[in-house]
Amino acid sequence: MKHHLTAHTPPMGWNSWDCYGAAVKEEEVRGNAQYMAEHLKEYGWEYVVVDIQWYEPGAVSSQYRPFVPLEMDSFSRLIPAVNRFPSAADGRGFHALAEYVHSLGLKFGIHIMRGIARQAVHQDTPILGTTATARQIAHPNSICPWNTDMYGVDATKEGAQEYYNSLFNLYAEWGVDFVKVDDIAASRLYGIHLAEIELIRRAIDQCGRPMVLSLSPGPAPLEHAADLMANANMWRMTDDFWDVWPLLHGMFERCEKWAEHVGPGHWPDCDMLPLGHLGIRSVDSVDSGSHDRWARFTKDEQLTMMTLWSIFRSPLMFGGELRDNDAWTLSLLSNTEVLDVHRNGVDARQVYRKDEHIVWTSHNEEGHVYAALFNAGDEASTVRVSLKDLGMEGQVSARDLWNQVDLGVLAQELSADLPPHGAALFIIK
Repeated sequence: MKHHLTAHTPPMGWNSWDCYGAAVKEEEVRGNAQYMAEHLKEYGWEYVVVDIQWYEPGAVSSQYRPFVPLEMDSFSRLIPAVNRFPSAADGRGFHALAEYVHSLGLKFGIHIMRGIARQAVHQDTPILGTTATARQIAHPNSICPWNTDMYGVDATKEGAQEYYNSLFNLYAEWGVDFVKVDDIAASRLYGIHLAEIELIRRAIDQCGRPMVLSLSPGPAPLEHAADLMANANMWRMTDDFWDVWPLLHGMFERCEKWAEHVGPGHWPDCDMLPLGHLGIRSVDSVDSGSHDRWARFTKDEQLTMMTLWSIFRSPLMFGGELRDNDAWTLSLLSNTEVLDVHRNGVDARQVYRKDEHIVWTSHNEEGHVYAALFNAGDEASTVRVSLKDLGMEGQVSARDLWNQVDLGVLAQELSADLPPHGAALFIIK
């Protein structure tokens, strides 16, 4: 399984969706990449990902415009809209943008939709590497319920693999390091699209460039964990995650179910971190619920999210406009001791959940134990866990990782006085 050499630790980066919806522009991608290089790269943040609709010249918001013309090359492949990505002129695609991101010591990613563009199918355009045409490989009944751009690809048809190969060969030429494929891990109409996941896996393996493969949306079906681990590097455990408490509260249960499947090269994904300045081009919708705003999570909820994502080892993909970060938001992304838990923790598991008191633990190679204590209730409360339940005995000392203070020797238990929706993270030696 070559792809498990990719994403040995959970990927960390920025994705344009939470702030720019379907309408991000090149200068915004470059600006966020520059911020990442200056402020976050030293902490392990490295991927800069252009989310959905980069091939749509008329995109203006987070809303999908049905049945609109898309930019496409002569081989049925979608290419960047030059009015939004000027460096893509003259058929250069994302080559120049990827080169810029690489020049900063970072990695470049894109979002694609599963399948082949409907306009390619209606025009019956050619496919590179085969005599089959777009119409012959399309699966017209395999559509996405929320986006009209694509038909699925019928994996049984001659030319299906060649089509996906041609896509990933193009992305390799551009210098793409990360591909997020949407409408594939869970579909509101058809469940998981395993045949297309396998076409994509083979296409990446033959393209000659390592790429992280991320699958969306969720919730990916737990019964397909083995298939997901065999083919992808990360997959969404949830539908789109936004800055509202019920979605965060629900993540504890999802993490508990997926914890045994976390490991090098395969990372169940809690979705993006809706932090900082969000929804800049967002229109009111059921999901995001609100337009241009700062994250609606309280500071305690933000700490809870970062603590859970870190001990569980979800990929960390920041969703806000990085250049607008305040000191608080930056502090959540640059705490080296917390990020060590994310990078080096193994065997994360829930120790117990009693009412709204939740405790998670993991440990590192040196035998030190990490403990995350959560108060998911609406009242302040003291959360406790015995050292025995954390697998520790004898004399141990604890350190608070968010506040970076030593707590000294512990007797029999670890405890934290937590505000509503609050969390604390410790290392015990």
